[in-house]
Amino acid sequence: MSGPAVFASPRDLIGQEGRQFGPTDWLPIEQDRIDGFADVTGDHQWIHVDTERAKQGPFGKTIAHGYLTLSLANYFLPQLVEVRGFAHAVNVGADRLRFLAPVPVGSRIRGVGELVKFEEVKGAVQSIVRITIEIEGSDRPACVVDTISRYFPE
Repeated sequence: MSGPAVFASPRDLIGQEGRQFGPTDWLPIEQDRIDGFADVTGDHQWIHVDTERAKQGPFGKTIAHGYLTLSLANYFLPQLVEVRGFAHAVNVGADRLRFLAPVPVGSRIRGVGELVKFEEVKGAVQSIVRITIEIEGSDRPACVVDTISRYFPE
C-alpha cells in the first residue's frame, strides 16, 4: 500500500461519500496474537487457543476470535484514512458489524475502506468509514464494520 488518503481537515471529507480507500498491506494472524488476545479478554475457548483439539474441530486448526478481528479495524483505519487539522478526535462507536468468515491461524488479512457518511454533529464533524477485513485467498471477508469517528475543531 502507498499510504493513507490524507485530508487536510475534517471538512475535506465533504462530498467524498462513496470514496474507496486501500487496501492495506497484509497482516499475518499467528497463534501468539490469538493467545495474547485470549489472555487480555479472558476468552480461552479451545477453538482459539488449543491447537491440538482444534485440529479435530470444524476448521482443522485454531481460528482468531471474532472480536480480535474486529479490533484490527482500528489497526487498519489509520492506514486507510488520515484526517488532519482538528483539536482532538474520538471513536464514537461502530454500526452494522458482521462476522462473515472465520480467520484460521496462519491466514493473512487486510483492510479496505469506504467513506459511507459525513455529517456535522454537535459542533464536530463525524465520519462513518466502512472497514472490510479481507482474508487472503477467500471470496468472503472476515468482518465488515462501520466505524464512527468524530473530529472536533481546533
